[in-house]
Amino acid sequence: MSFSQIRIVLVNTTDPGNIGATARAMKTMGLTQLYLVEPKSFPHVNASVRASNAIDVLAEAVVVDHLTAALQDCHLVFGTSTRIRELNWISLTARAAAEKIVINSKQKVAVVFGRERSGLTNKELQQCHFQINIPANPNYSSLNLAAAVQIICYELRMAFLIEPKFEEKTIQLADVKMQEYFYQHLHDLLNKIEFLKPIRSQQIMDRLRRLFSRSELDINEVKILRGILSTIEKKLVSKP
Repeated sequence: MSFSQIRIVLVNTTDPGNIGATARAMKTMGLTQLYLVEPKSFPHVNASVRASNAIDVLAEAVVVDHLTAALQDCHLVFGTSTRIRELNWISLTARAAAEKIVINSKQKVAVVFGRERSGLTNKELQQCHFQINIPANPNYSSLNLAAAVQIICYELRMAFLIEPKFEEKTIQLADVKMQEYFYQHLHDLLNKIEFLKPIRSQQIMDRLRRLFSRSELDINEVKILRGILSTIEKKLVSKP
């Protein structure tokens, strides 16, 4: 059982104590890869105190300036959210997400947690392939950040313990960086042929992202799609 391909990503964490508690929650379940996106205060003594014997996880934590930097080499990204969004993303329970991660255990995977008060923005969630929902009490569904991380890490450990139940995928998925190049290429071409209208262009691109996210594109599939886009561009240029 190896969690070396799985990273926990915290975005704009305000309380350094929550970073330490997250490190502790991770280590108790065997995870060690922690990424911090613009934390308000880190390193900090409160983080070290709350981490207890997980100081090593804090010491190895990677601090980055923006979410894209934490995700660009990942193949699958899961964003946690409890809020209802205008554009519903593909939503999984923590258990279903853990099972999907085990199936894709040879891929680099990120699980992203948002701010303590407001969670992830819509723009940040759009960088994720799936949304994880923890089915808590509907009358009081607010979870402490570290508690939410603990639940996800526990489900991951349980899924790995029964790993033989799941058939592991061996195809190499396209990483986030490769996917983003494709989405930009698609956006540029759709603009060129005047398919995207200013008033709804973002909504259409969001829906296209959802469509392709469901497919879990591999490297060759992205190359084929970009080849199609490039061929269309050449035809447009040569058109009299």
